[in-house]
Amino acid sequence: MATDAIDSIALDPEAAQGDRIPRHGNLTSGPIMTTLVRFSAPTLMANVLQSMNGTINAIWVGRMIGGSALAATANANVVMFLVFAATFGFGMAATVKVGQAFGAGNIDAARRTFGTALGFCFGLSLIVAVVGWFGAPWLLHAMSTPPQVLGFALAYLRVVFIAMPAQMITVMLSMGLRGAGNSAMPLRMMIIAVVLDVALNPLFIGGFGPVPALGIAGSALATTIASTITMVVFVTVLYARDLPLRLKGQELTYLIPELGELRYIVIKGLPMGAQMLLVSMASIVMIGLVNREGAIASAAYGAALQTWTYLQMPAMAISAAVSAMAAQTIGARMFDRIDAITRAGVVLNLAIGGAMTMLLLLFDRPVLELFLGAHSPAVALARHIQFLASWGYVLFGVTIVLFGTMRAAGTVVPPLFVLGISMFPGRLGFYQLAHPALGMDALWLSFPVGSIIAVALAYASYRLIPWRKRIEAEIAARKF
Repeated sequence: MATDAIDSIALDPEAAQGDRIPRHGNLTSGPIMTTLVRFSAPTLMANVLQSMNGTINAIWVGRMIGGSALAATANANVVMFLVFAATFGFGMAATVKVGQAFGAGNIDAARRTFGTALGFCFGLSLIVAVVGWFGAPWLLHAMSTPPQVLGFALAYLRVVFIAMPAQMITVMLSMGLRGAGNSAMPLRMMIIAVVLDVALNPLFIGGFGPVPALGIAGSALATTIASTITMVVFVTVLYARDLPLRLKGQELTYLIPELGELRYIVIKGLPMGAQMLLVSMASIVMIGLVNREGAIASAAYGAALQTWTYLQMPAMAISAAVSAMAAQTIGARMFDRIDAITRAGVVLNLAIGGAMTMLLLLFDRPVLELFLGAHSPAVALARHIQFLASWGYVLFGVTIVLFGTMRAAGTVVPPLFVLGISMFPGRLGFYQLAHPALGMDALWLSFPVGSIIAVALAYASYRLIPWRKRIEAEIAARKF
């Protein structure tokens, strides 16, 4: 049995990391909750660091260059988010299949999948970098970027496009290793990237000694240098420590996408990338609706969004951990363990997400004043928004955890429909119906209403769709 092989390897404290599964990479044995907490904690810390990096860099740009430059980075980041959405889906699809192969004890199959994903996404990033460099003016004009912001945004965006191939390699390595049960190494690489980026930003923006002041392009250059150095360190560590997904000798041919592997990655990856696009589109629509309510509402909502970013992080990290654990469990044919993993993820999300929401609501004024200032008239409205809408993110976290398990089984289309229904007919439909009676409050209440719809549909999908039978048959038909 594949499970016996995994357990025998996992019990060997001196297990080599080449063609055998290291003990810390096995997510199919031991107490489920303990494994889930241990595995999700580094991912959560990496997400927090990444958000803090963006916040600190925004402070550098805003303080050293001005509001127009800060607006330029916001415009450029919208473009980059859309670009990374599709590649995120491909990476998640590869992570799932790597996890399944890992669970089955077949390291070569994991390397084949990882090689195809890395080669495909790296090639795609090269194309996007070239097209993005030349097409950046058109993209910014299509977004109606204000003239006073356009020059800043163009300089920033073009340099960021140059960084894309290095960033793509780092992202794929991180996602692949998480599928292989290693979430600690991606965290270490994130620490390196964030420290470098935060330190280099003011140096290249304002100049120092022989380093010229490059302004907004300097901020993008700092990110490019940090990304490149992190990528080089990551690849070096991958081979120096002989981690399971390193490719050597004949295995380097796995970087040439194999048709069967590529078909799986694209078919499963596109719906997952589309989920991110749906969320982004709904967010853009909501910002437009909020802007209609005036400047104070826009400022209050902007501050609330900053806090909600951190509220969503536990669910995202737990969902990724649940997906990796479920994928390995499926590969090991331990199907009776799947529901227990999902339950542990839901409980952990409710505990952490609920605690964070309570803390936010208890200390909301000082937190919001960090973004708005102590005397801003938007603080009172921002507090009102928090009390009406924040708790919905705890429910939405349950949805994300359920999606994590289904994603591990390769079930990716139903979650796309659930998100589409909850965010558009659900959230926006509620707003349209309730706005005449509730006014501005219809906006804030639409968030928990959408979350209730999402969790109900997600639970129905999890229970009623026969995805378990399908994945059991699919795994039984595979060679590993």
